[in-house]
Amino acid sequence: QVQLQESGPGLVKPSQTLSLTCTVSGDSITANSYSWSWIRQPPGKGLEWVGYITYSGSTYYVPSLKSRTSISRDTAKNQFTLQLSSVTPEDTALYYCARYLLLGDYVDYWGQGTQVTVSS
Repeated sequence: QVQLQESGPGLVKPSQTLSLTCTVSGDSITANSYSWSWIRQPPGKGLEWVGYITYSGSTYYVPSLKSRTSISRDTAKNQFTLQLSSVTPEDTALYYCARYLLLGDYVDYWGQGTQVTVSS
């Protein structure tokens, strides 16, 4: 069974950079056909894409966040990370990492989620 676990600080100050790490077990993040994604859910709102990194290292970011977002990976640790710069309170959300089947446009495994609050 594939397991994903988010980690990182739960509180970030405005204008600073949000940084989260997802640790994957049960599968390799370099295994073909899969991508590794970040999805978030602001309070009272639905899920929204942040971006993803493919098994080969290519990245995609939603246009509204592209200028502030960087997703990278550490294949030796089987981890991938999210960095979101210049955060505002609107970036407050429950952040999930998830495995994404790019070809089928389908998310099959999720982490439990981690709450990130942007506040001074």
